[in-house]
Amino acid sequence: MRPFFVVLLMTAFLTGCTRKTEEQSAYIEIPKPADKGWAFESRPAWSDDFDYEGSPASSIWDYDIGGSGWGNNELQYYTKNMSNVSVSSGVLTVTARKEALGNREYTSSRLVTRNKADFLYGRIEVRAKLPAGKGTWPAIWMLPTEWSYGDWPKSGEIDIMEHVGYDPGVIHVSTHTEAYYFKINTQKTATRRIENATTDFHVYRVDWTPYAIRGYVDDLKTFEFVNEGKGSTTWPFDKKFHLLLNLAIGGDWGGAQGVDTTALPASMVVDYVRYYKMIEK
Repeated sequence: MRPFFVVLLMTAFLTGCTRKTEEQSAYIEIPKPADKGWAFESRPAWSDDFDYEGSPASSIWDYDIGGSGWGNNELQYYTKNMSNVSVSSGVLTVTARKEALGNREYTSSRLVTRNKADFLYGRIEVRAKLPAGKGTWPAIWMLPTEWSYGDWPKSGEIDIMEHVGYDPGVIHVSTHTEAYYFKINTQKTATRRIENATTDFHVYRVDWTPYAIRGYVDDLKTFEFVNEGKGSTTWPFDKKFHLLLNLAIGGDWGGAQGVDTTALPASMVVDYVRYYKMIEK
């Protein structure tokens, strides 16, 4: 065989191997994590028991302010006024009112721990009593602090508790990602009906590990979303998130059956918020 043809054949062989290797590597799946049965520390590493008076502690809480609709066509203007958010008698009270401010006819508040308390894995627990009334939409939830994978929903969202006033007593626990979110009807979600959600305190929590996010209502497991090992489109939950507490009025979901203005003012009352570190294994 002539040297020229040997070189030509060797080149074709090596090129074919390179392409095959590239094609194979494109389909390598990120290993799905094993459930190591992680536990959590028994004492909170961060908390607010609201054992003081006045505005929420500035060392812990910040605010989102404004009346932009917040991506859901919500009707309220968020403030940090004490008429909308205050601490007294051992509880935090977030109150929505029928009053004009800016371009909105309602006011309320949205507290955030962003850049003051940011978490990666752990147990987040909130004891709260929810507002009653059609049009109310309270939420206890988490958003990414740095948006490492892109804008919403690419960097994820964890909803520890959502409740809409026209469907009293039904608690929603959800996660949203690029692959699984409500605007394309693929969100991962679960519900639990509880008695006296608007008159009694209940405990809402998530246990967040590298394997799964599990949601609980009064210690009863309600929700589980397992890491599929397919990268950030399904699991962006390997970055720091912060906590939000807010009470919206109206919006695409909360206002789907209108707003009962006679129910206002209405309040979400929070007894405590606590974060427990995950114990590494």
